[in-house]
Amino acid sequence: MSIKDIEKKIKKEMLKKVERKRLKIEKDKDLFETVEEVFDSRTVMALYSLINKDIIDSMRGVVKAGKESRVYWAKGKNGEDLAVKIFLTSSMEFKKSMLQYIHGDPRFKVGKDYRKIVYTWAQKEYRNLSEAKSAGVPVPTPICAYQNILVMEFIGIDGVPAPLLKDLRHLDKELYQQILTAIKKLYSDAGLVHADLSEYNIMVNEGKAYLIDFGQAVSKDHPMSWEFLRRDIVNILRFFKKSGFNVPEEEAVLEWLKK
Repeated sequence: MSIKDIEKKIKKEMLKKVERKRLKIEKDKDLFETVEEVFDSRTVMALYSLINKDIIDSMRGVVKAGKESRVYWAKGKNGEDLAVKIFLTSSMEFKKSMLQYIHGDPRFKVGKDYRKIVYTWAQKEYRNLSEAKSAGVPVPTPICAYQNILVMEFIGIDGVPAPLLKDLRHLDKELYQQILTAIKKLYSDAGLVHADLSEYNIMVNEGKAYLIDFGQAVSKDHPMSWEFLRRDIVNILRFFKKSGFNVPEEEAVLEWLKK
């Protein structure tokens, strides 16, 4: 095959790829119109970029809408389920809450530009998830972070997210131990503190607990890390005690975490 024939073949394959992406975007047109109503043009273009890079194959729908972000169910290039978390770039309240978890964390530095703070927040959650995952902590597998968009493993089935701990009808001692072990592994092996852990950001899928929402997680070197850890423990002990479990005092759990 001549060089000219090879060039023609490459051009043909590239045209096919562009056409497939065009059709994919057309298929997702209604969803993108919905996205455009909530997010600015730069966010929409960032989403298009992730589709063109084959990180996202198609967007399916919203699974969670909050004041700080929206989470969408998406499909990856191999048909795998993805969670696409898009952080809002217009919430000033979000900015105020972010800064206490960024300032003091030696891994990150930010200026005053709000959009860049949000971008740093997305990168921070990606890095926290990556470090937790590497340490064996049960968390969604992070895929990538781009601008104010975080792509990760979807915990659930066919677009239906796994239930939160707070929504479970049946709790058992094994689940309680799983969660405490995950907190210890996060602190001892990953060197991180979740800093906002409660029954609202732990998912349970087929009996396995997953810690989620890691944007605010801080390094052990953060000046407030021990206070944040104490708060996490208090929240978890309170929840299980309220559910009828015989739980130890928070100081005993904190001492165990130090070992």
